[in-house]
Amino acid sequence: MAGSLIERTLGVLEVLSTDADGLPLLVVAERLGIPKSAAHRICNELIRLGHVRQDPISQRYKLTTKLVGLGLRYLSSTGAPDIVQPVLDQLAQKSGELVRLSVIEGPRLTWIAKAQGARSGLVYDPDMGKEAPLFCTASGHAWLAALSDADAEAMLDAQGLETDHPVGPNAPRSKQEVFEHLSQTRQRGYSWAQDIMGPGTAAMAALIRHPRDGHPQGVLSIAGPSVRLDAARVEELGPELLNAAAEISQATPTSRLFT
Repeated sequence: MAGSLIERTLGVLEVLSTDADGLPLLVVAERLGIPKSAAHRICNELIRLGHVRQDPISQRYKLTTKLVGLGLRYLSSTGAPDIVQPVLDQLAQKSGELVRLSVIEGPRLTWIAKAQGARSGLVYDPDMGKEAPLFCTASGHAWLAALSDADAEAMLDAQGLETDHPVGPNAPRSKQEVFEHLSQTRQRGYSWAQDIMGPGTAAMAALIRHPRDGHPQGVLSIAGPSVRLDAARVEELGPELLNAAAEISQATPTSRLFT
């Protein structure tokens, strides 16, 4: 029962994090597949603890900023902002696109920091804090390409070839197609995914490694509209991306975020 309650409580928080306008209690219960009464008890307890509030007019349940504050305090305590953000800002300025950092924790790759280089026109800006689907993202390909084929296949089997995000027309439909991308990534030194994660979007990514033993710790990526991140532009930005990833790699031992 204790484990089930914890899972349900975390599930409520995750569901509410998807909508800034909040969600009706029935929607929360349906998305988690739990009774409405159970969802009501959990939401009330989260309200008591300050993590959730209920809009007095719409009656929708919404997250407060308490969890955001916890996350920001943790990130600050790791020393990562001082180390990473200047590198992200510089690469975003040079590329004119969205630059993101993701960290590897177990089998997950999660976007945790960004810098936006585009000031006008088309802006590609997905939400932070999401887990990157390995089979259809440049970040996922950069990580998988650093593994053996057997380990990469095991990761794909564990996560699957599906995502709730609308993928693009070039998204891999099989493990064989994913491995074709991994082969190109290994030859190139960084990944490039065009119209894969979503229609009209493109991204390129390079691995961040521990400077001593070389094990993967995160991924640095540049993302933007496909019309701007074409083959010529990707080739031009490749050295800048690799240099920035190498700079972060050298600094990772000084931040607890990467341990």
